[in-house]
Amino acid sequence: MEHVFYKGADDTKPTLLLLHGTGGNEHDLVPLGKGIDGTASILSVRGNVLENGMPRFFKRLAEGVFDLEDLAFRTEELKNFIDEAAKNYEFDRNNVVAIGYSNGANIAANLLFEYENVLKGAILHHPMVPRRGIEIPKHVGTPVFIGAGKNDQMCPAVESEDLHAMLTNAGAQVELYWHMYGHQLMQDEVQAAKEWYDKNF
Repeated sequence: MEHVFYKGADDTKPTLLLLHGTGGNEHDLVPLGKGIDGTASILSVRGNVLENGMPRFFKRLAEGVFDLEDLAFRTEELKNFIDEAAKNYEFDRNNVVAIGYSNGANIAANLLFEYENVLKGAILHHPMVPRRGIEIPKHVGTPVFIGAGKNDQMCPAVESEDLHAMLTNAGAQVELYWHMYGHQLMQDEVQAAKEWYDKNF
């Protein structure tokens, strides 16, 4: 997968796995990652799917309707890539925190839906429930931050509430942060995510 890796100054910190939104690339969230933790290593990945020329992490059938077969395939592809990157760049595979926005947050959430011990934690900006009607692996004590907008037309509030409930039921320690805006990533949400990260990591 196309990506960039920046070696951090502190090996004890998590490696931040950055996952962009639709139409983004591996450079988009690097300033966000460095703002969350300037001493952590960063692995920022570009999605392998193109929708009208815009990179994504998996296909969708319509807005808000995911191609579940492709989602499963791409989630496994991403997991395998993280495993390989940990060997290539010599970072601790058991100490990876995902930071995803929109489409990137959705595939990060699906990593948690598919695998145990795949992430040490996750910051999910404006995610949806990736899949329903499945049993989620146990994530006892795994810290997860969900940032959501009360007026997000692309991601209805119920999606964030349901994801919060599903991950909490799987044992994760989930913090749900609301702002009154839409789908855009707002500075107060970023600040709340940083405070949450500093508290947990």
